[in-house]
Amino acid sequence: METLIEKVSTLLEALPYIREFYGKTVVIKYGGNAMVNEELKEAFAQDVALLKYVGINPVIVHGGGPQIGELLKRLNIETRFVGGMRVTDRETMNVVEMVLVGKVNKEIVKLINSHGGNAVGLSGKDGNLIVAEKIDSREYLSELKAPEIIDLGFVGRVKRVNPDIVTKLLESKFIPVIAPVGIGEDFEAYNINADLVAGEMAAALKAEKLIMLTDVEGIKDKEGRLLKSLRRDQLPQLIADGTVSGGMIPKVKACEAALMGGVKKAHIIDGRVKHSILLEMFTQEGIGTEII
Repeated sequence: METLIEKVSTLLEALPYIREFYGKTVVIKYGGNAMVNEELKEAFAQDVALLKYVGINPVIVHGGGPQIGELLKRLNIETRFVGGMRVTDRETMNVVEMVLVGKVNKEIVKLINSHGGNAVGLSGKDGNLIVAEKIDSREYLSELKAPEIIDLGFVGRVKRVNPDIVTKLLESKFIPVIAPVGIGEDFEAYNINADLVAGEMAAALKAEKLIMLTDVEGIKDKEGRLLKSLRRDQLPQLIADGTVSGGMIPKVKACEAALMGGVKKAHIIDGRVKHSILLEMFTQEGIGTEII
């Protein structure tokens, strides 16, 4: 009986958070180990389905770098990274789109639906959802302190988001799952960093929260201690002094863009922890780093 009462207590702890977020939109960037470990994949899908069933509107933006790399290797297409960014010629872009939109996106949709969700897959091409433009390679790589500056090819950035199709899907009780491929005004497809797409999507939807799943605990200081809470105005200095570096930079920039666009809170959390989304949203302690 005591075990049963403990289970009820856990549900009651979540009640005020369910009430607070009921009817609100939460954008979740899905990537890292949570996308490849089978146990974590199942836990992610359960979390997303549960959010929908308690009246919260999850929107998923996903990556897929390892899957892209695997197919490029099988096709004997050389992969090259500069400053953590994949150099994307036209042949590579065709593979990127095939993997992200045709394979990874549909697998995530199937996974969520297998746990009772009602997911629908999209790319930035659908309804001109993500209008992209070619990234300024020199500016971007200089900021990342890349060892060399070269043209990254069909690597883009978000020029604007047209969220109507996502809004209509949410109104119809669907769970949008978005692949980070944008369409340029030149009608070329562009590969866009999924972190940055998630930040811009959260801003366009005026989401309540942006949650970034990563393979680390959160943002740490130079001594390796987790920074539980930060303000948006602290972020540029953390990048400038090297506290935030490498692959964490686009995640922090995505959080910054979301908060500047009206999102109330952004979270960088450890996707290696089972049910990390629910732990962040429905417990007093939360996990990872919150940015306000």
